Amino acid sequence: MKIFDLTLRLEKGLRGVDYESKYTLQRDGWNARTLHLYSHCGTHMDAPFHFGAGSQTIDQIPIADCFGPAWVVPLDGLADRTPITVDHLGPVAENAIPGDAILLRTLWSRHVGDPDHYRDHFPPISPELGRWMADRQIRMVGVEPPSVGDVNDLPAVTEIHQILLGAGIIIVEGLTGMEQLSDPKCLFGAMPLKVADGDGAPCRAFAIEGASL
Repeated sequence: MKIFDLTLRLEKGLRGVDYESKYTLQRDGWNARTLHLYSHCGTHMDAPFHFGAGSQTIDQIPIADCFGPAWVVPLDGLADRTPITVDHLGPVAENAIPGDAILLRTLWSRHVGDPDHYRDHFPPISPELGRWMADRQIRMVGVEPPSVGDVNDLPAVTEIHQILLGAGIIIVEGLTGMEQLSDPKCLFGAMPLKVADGDGAPCRAFAIEGASL
């Protein structure tokens, strides 16, 4: 059994992340920081409340829904801004069942060091694929870009979030390290901070290969 960390490191320079020292070992006897985190920074999870797709907030998402079997869809080399459709799923479109998660492996996290390209040029999930996921009762979808939809097109990014979140599909954005995954199916988990009334929160995401599915 192999466990892979799929989480971006929260460090200065990453959009929405800042911190400063609060206490130091030399002065106070321990080290501690004050963190300033945008609720959708780094690897994070969206709640339906984020786009008005429902009243559920991040602290209300059952932890049991955040872990389970997932299909890995290899989309290495997909051109910038190419909408991801049902056709891109290949055999997963026939094999996925209600309750499964889908991880879209675009290797987009390689652009995280170029914030503008990372944010503005990624391949989004098409409304067609979003509706297919809703109809198939997919439980969770994970992507490497910072969003499932074009953040520079408010109607488009609103539509795909409302399709997915409105169907009860948990969205995890900002994954990294997907090149480590070689099996077509794995166990996937993403554990968000339990922020009261939160629209979203950073999370620790991971995959397990070689476990009984």
